[in-house]
Amino acid sequence: MADRAWLGGPSLVSTVTIDVHDGVFASIALSEPPSDVPRLRGIVLPGLVNAHSHAFHRLLRGRTHRQGGDFWLWRERMYEIAAALEPASYEALATAVYVEMAMAGITTVGEFHYLHHQTGSVPYSDPNEMGHALIRAARAAGIRIALLDAGYFTAGFGDAELDPIQTRFSDGTADAWLDRVDGLMDTYRDDPDVVIGLAPHSMRAVPEPALTRAADQRVDGMPLHVHVSEQPTENRDCLDATGLTPVGLLDRAGLLGSDTTLVHATHLEEADVTAIGRAGASVCYCATTERDLADGIGPAHELHRAGTRLCVGSDSHAVIDIFEEARAIELHARLATGRRGNLSPETLTAAATGNGATSLGFPGGGLQVGGPPTSWWSIPTRPVWPESATTPPSTPSSSPRHRPTSATSSSVAGASSPIAPIRPGTTRDGR
Repeated sequence: MADRAWLGGPSLVSTVTIDVHDGVFASIALSEPPSDVPRLRGIVLPGLVNAHSHAFHRLLRGRTHRQGGDFWLWRERMYEIAAALEPASYEALATAVYVEMAMAGITTVGEFHYLHHQTGSVPYSDPNEMGHALIRAARAAGIRIALLDAGYFTAGFGDAELDPIQTRFSDGTADAWLDRVDGLMDTYRDDPDVVIGLAPHSMRAVPEPALTRAADQRVDGMPLHVHVSEQPTENRDCLDATGLTPVGLLDRAGLLGSDTTLVHATHLEEADVTAIGRAGASVCYCATTERDLADGIGPAHELHRAGTRLCVGSDSHAVIDIFEEARAIELHARLATGRRGNLSPETLTAAATGNGATSLGFPGGGLQVGGPPTSWWSIPTRPVWPESATTPPSTPSSSPRHRPTSATSSSVAGASSPIAPIRPGTTRDGR
């Protein structure tokens, strides 16, 4: 029984009895349960969804600030890390990162995966070994994973040649990339906790013919994630090379649709905002990374008004805190507009939960009767209001928007596991 729960809408509800049977939400009732039913104090929320992750970037946390610089200098440090990782070390690193996520209430991750091969685009004996390592890591941490397999072919517009580190990201041709992804789909087709998606890395790394090929070969309903308009330089180069913005190029290639998620979408033209909303696409903001890299502030309020679903991710893992990612969308909008209340509490809560699940191709994403076995949820059980308060807040603004942090999540549960208490300094199994 939960003191309070968010079941969607503008308000929390009180005294909620949740019955899970055979891995499915059998009932959710606004009533007092029998006295022997465990009581969950605090607010029960759907599982937090981290819709954009690069697991190996976690090694850069706190290590790139002394020299200052910009995104492009930071990228050089990131490439140094990428050069050193192999399947075993990547799996160990990703397991630690995903456990950190689980302890922060995250039950689903979208891993934007582009570290595929050995230097020189030489495949491992299993060309998907690095992807398998990430999936094993997610299983070890007890979270679901959408492996968003990235295509990467050029170092910039105009077919700029890849540098040696970037060759680890590349399959050489679009057909080779798509064939490798087909192998992943065959392997994990029957695994309810794994989704395979496509991820053209960016307009600068995937020429238009490869984008069009991906559009032709993509399976209906397959999630597609792509970095778009993260940097002004990218926009200028795209306009010079194609006469279109990155969003316009994506649209012309046939890849802007309801299953598409545009990551960052920071420097958009008004026409881009309209096109994204018209397509019913999602936008994933990664606010703690975007401010860490001095990327800028994206037009979240305008996108939401245009009909775009917003979701969030921790990206480079400067911070792993989905509450902070969601809260920062509103707080950054305040800085940009000089206004408070640009996005409602329920919009931000949906961005941190169900919208992320939808963007990754997972069913559920909410506390719903009949939810499938993959409906995971997190349970912040520490009170987020003073114990002396006689009338606790009733809206989600008391939870993911302004007050908690990842430390607030003290228990995490899933359809295939019991409630797991989280204590500082422990793993999911309490060690």
